[in-house]
Amino acid sequence: MTSHAPAAPYEWEFSTAVESIHGTSVVLEETYFYAEGGGQPADRGQIGGIDVVDVQHDGGEVVHELAVDPAFAVGETVDAAVDAAFRRYCMRAHTASHVLYGAGRRLLDELGYGGFDISAPTGEEPSADGKVRVDFTTTTEIDDETLVELERLTNRAVWDSRPVRWERLDREAALSREDVAFNTKTEEGLDGDTVRVVTVEGWDAAACGGTHVENTREIGPVTVLERSNPGEGLTRVEFAVGHRAIDRRARERTQATEAARRLETGLAELPEMVGQLARENETLRGERDELRAAIVDARLAQLREETVEKDGQAWLVGTVAGLDANALADRAQELAGEPAAVAVLVDEDGQYVAVATTGEVDAGELVNEVTDEFGGGGGGGPTLAQGGGLGADGEEIVAFVRSS
Repeated sequence: MTSHAPAAPYEWEFSTAVESIHGTSVVLEETYFYAEGGGQPADRGQIGGIDVVDVQHDGGEVVHELAVDPAFAVGETVDAAVDAAFRRYCMRAHTASHVLYGAGRRLLDELGYGGFDISAPTGEEPSADGKVRVDFTTTTEIDDETLVELERLTNRAVWDSRPVRWERLDREAALSREDVAFNTKTEEGLDGDTVRVVTVEGWDAAACGGTHVENTREIGPVTVLERSNPGEGLTRVEFAVGHRAIDRRARERTQATEAARRLETGLAELPEMVGQLARENETLRGERDELRAAIVDARLAQLREETVEKDGQAWLVGTVAGLDANALADRAQELAGEPAAVAVLVDEDGQYVAVATTGEVDAGELVNEVTDEFGGGGGGGPTLAQGGGLGADGEEIVAFVRSS
């Protein structure tokens, strides 16, 4: 029994005899179903009217896993049908990965092939939620600009309607060709005397056992989705073909158009306008931060004039707005010793407390007293401690510290 799937990707219906049956596992005398491998999922379809849920290579045979026990017997001739929509999607997606790699050849230095995968879509329309990924090894940083150029070159190659062909070559002859990409990690296609090489005319050549379209124009639009770093030395580029590619592009167009409308500018001028707004926002943020700092300084100056005496020592206790827990602690440390031996700052909402002392009063113990009274938790040492998660108004905490 041999699998003709790679050599005949457009064969979707056929009749053949049943070679063996083991429960729901069926082996046919010949098959055009693609068995999972090389990053491409197994074909879907039916055999004898029963759904095929998986197809795998096992000991030189192609084993078809059915949804239920078959009603047919060994030796019978059955009608089989590959799910044409799913097969066509995989053909387009797989060929698109070769075209994307070809684009990488033109942009990336010291390029190597690190892996490939077609994620199995979950919906009835395979391209609606499916995505594909290619892993590159390269010394080039794949930044946003490079990602856009990869997508542009890929779609240009699709538009150019480049013929795609596949052939088996002598193993050593294929390995000696510098233009043929190999996945050296999985050693795909390198376990026999010959190697199956898929060539996109004038664009890319790679060792591959998957199903492919005969011309790049059959792929349709390709949209890059995102990039990531799955491992050291690898950059993963994920993309979509079909409905998801079209919908993603339409969504991004809608978002860009809406942004331009709100900014009262055109799409062509949108980047310049966004850059201008970013610069203005940076200036405004700086001015805001300066004003906040001035307000905090003014509040602390006020508290300096309102120190209270406890146990013969000066205590500075009060609420301060606009500081987080760490900033409260920093400012309390600045105040401890001058003008007070103990500085207790509470954020205005009563969520945080920071205590700094010159050592005569234990800051950690004081924070524990506050959290025992108002909840939350905290910690620290004799001269600096913090508490958080307090369940009280800031002025209520201040009153407690002053009177305890």
